Amino acid sequence: MYDVVISGAGPAGSKCAEVLAKSGFKVALIERNTGWRKPCGGAVSSRIFKYYPQLRKLDLMPITGITIYSGDYHKLEYSWKDITEPSLTVDRLEFDNFIRNIAIDAGAELFDKNLSFDFVFKNNQKIGIKTKTPNGTKEYLGKIIVIADGMSSKIAPLSGLRNKWKIDEIGLCKCAIMEGKNLLDKSAISLFFRRYKGYGWIFPLDETHFNIGCGTWLEANIDNNLNQAYNEFIHDPNLKKFFPNKNYKEIWRGSYPIPALGVKEKSLFKDNIMIIGDAAGFVSPISGEGIHTCIVSGKAAGDTAIRALENDNISNQTLRSYKSYPNVKKIIRNFKMKVSIVDFFYENNGVNLNNMFHLAETDDHIRDEVVNMFLFNQAPTRDFLSKLKSMK
Repeated sequence: MYDVVISGAGPAGSKCAEVLAKSGFKVALIERNTGWRKPCGGAVSSRIFKYYPQLRKLDLMPITGITIYSGDYHKLEYSWKDITEPSLTVDRLEFDNFIRNIAIDAGAELFDKNLSFDFVFKNNQKIGIKTKTPNGTKEYLGKIIVIADGMSSKIAPLSGLRNKWKIDEIGLCKCAIMEGKNLLDKSAISLFFRRYKGYGWIFPLDETHFNIGCGTWLEANIDNNLNQAYNEFIHDPNLKKFFPNKNYKEIWRGSYPIPALGVKEKSLFKDNIMIIGDAAGFVSPISGEGIHTCIVSGKAAGDTAIRALENDNISNQTLRSYKSYPNVKKIIRNFKMKVSIVDFFYENNGVNLNNMFHLAETDDHIRDEVVNMFLFNQAPTRDFLSKLKSMK
C-alpha cells in the first residue's frame, strides 16, 4: 500500500511525487512511456527556477525576448534582457525525464510502461489504480490517488470528477523539431496568431535546431483540418525570411490535444482523488503555455496530500485546500479572464487582434497593455477594449 499513487509522470505528476517523497511518504509514480516526447513548443518562463533551480546548471537555450504577430502580420516585440532572468526553450523528452529523475532521486518509485485504465475498488471506494503492462495487468493501491496523465487520461472520466473532453473544448496542436541553418533570433521566441482561433510558433532550441508548430482552438477544430493548418503555417511565405534553405531535416514530429477553456475548478478533487496538470485544464486559454502552471498544480496537490496524510484525513474537506491553494486560485482567475476575451479577439477572423497589434505599433500605452496582458497576466482595461471596439 502506497501513501499516494500518481498516474502520469509529466511535469505535474513528477513535481507532486517529488514533494511527497521529500516529506517521507511512499509514492508510486506510474507512467505509460518515459520515452515519449510530448508535442509542445517547450517554452518555459523563468518562474520555473522557483520549482527547479537545478535547471540553471544545464546548457539550455536562454530566451530574453518575444515577437508576437497578428494574423495580418502586424508585430509586437518585447525584451526582458537585463530586467529579469532568461526564460528557456527545452526539448520535452529531455526536460520531462530530467524533472522525473528529480522525483525518483527524492524517493518516488517509478513504474514505466504502465497504462492506467481503471480503478481498484473496495466497498465501493476507489483504493488504487489498475494498469496494463507488457507483462499483464497490475494494481497499485494507495490512500490518495492523483490523476496526472494528461488530456488522454482514461481514468479521469471514470473518476466521477469530469466527463470526456468535447472537440470544441480543446486545442489541437501539431509540431516538429527541425534541423538546419536558419536566421532566427536565437534569444527570442516567436508567436503567430492566425485568422482562425489558433496560433503558430517558432522556438529556437540551439543554433541549428528549432521547434515549429501550430494549433487550432475550440470550434476552429471543427472548421479547420489540423494537418492542413500545419502545412500552411510552415510554408507561409512570411516565414521564408527565417529559413534561407529549401530543405530542413525533420528530427521528430507529433500532435496532441490540450485543454483550451482553463481549469475545471469544479472537478479538481473528490473523496481521496485529485486531478492535476493538463488533465485538470492547467493550460493557458490563449497562449497554450502550461508547463509552469502544471508544475504549480503538482506542488499544490503534493502539499495538500501531505496535510491530509499527516492528519489522517483524506476527506473532501481536507482536499479542498488544493483548490484554494493561493497559486491555484491565481491561475484559475487568470485563465477565466483569458477565456472571457478569446471570442472578442477572434471576432471576424481575428480583426480585433489585428487592430490591437496595429495600434500597439504606434501607441506606447496600447503596447504596454498588450505586453502586460500576454506576458504578465493583467486584465485589459475598459479604455483598451473600447479603442478596439471603436475600430470595427
